[in-house]
Amino acid sequence: MLEQRHIGSIAAIICAGTYLFGFAMLVTVLAPAGYGSDDIDAATVLAFASDHFALVAIWNLAIYVVNGLALAFLATTLAARFRAHLPGLAQSILAIGLLWATLVTGAGMVANVGLEAALRRYATDPEGAANLWEVLHTVELGLGGGNEIAGGIWAILIGLAALISRRLPRALGWVSLVIGLSGLATLFPMLGETPGAVFGLGYILWFGWVALSLARPARTSF
Repeated sequence: MLEQRHIGSIAAIICAGTYLFGFAMLVTVLAPAGYGSDDIDAATVLAFASDHFALVAIWNLAIYVVNGLALAFLATTLAARFRAHLPGLAQSILAIGLLWATLVTGAGMVANVGLEAALRRYATDPEGAANLWEVLHTVELGLGGGNEIAGGIWAILIGLAALISRRLPRALGWVSLVIGLSGLATLFPMLGETPGAVFGLGYILWFGWVALSLARPARTSF
């Protein structure tokens, strides 16, 4: 029978997969458009997207919508994992996890709808299309990419729960704290791209580790 821990394990694998897919696309086929750059140019993005809309739309769908939906299932599973030992903290893990999932999913919807709206204007009004895309891209980043507050707090809460209850490996708990702090560090632009890179790449490891941990029956982990 498919237990809740199995659903959570599958969700964690999906999350890791969307991160891997997103990074791979970012440094290969999407690189010419300047995605991931702090000084991304709207005109360049629209010129690229006008010829590769399906590609960009699939990328947005994967890294935001698919990831966000999988996060919701994972948050539910992890909250259940800790509920018997830490009911208050488990409730916070569920609440922040679902909040993060909502923000990420919303960012993907804004990204694709905004890109489509800008491209409809692109042929007749390139400047207006670029201005529209810049505004909507800012909204997208505010929801799910410009900072990592929700994801950082969620990782910290899970790290604390793992260290206190040992319902996940203690080493995973410490890694969770590092990821969480790196996410909060994205609030400080003077730190550059390093915190974001640690957050994103660290979560790939984290999702895989959580998937393996949930695949096994729950027990105290040392």
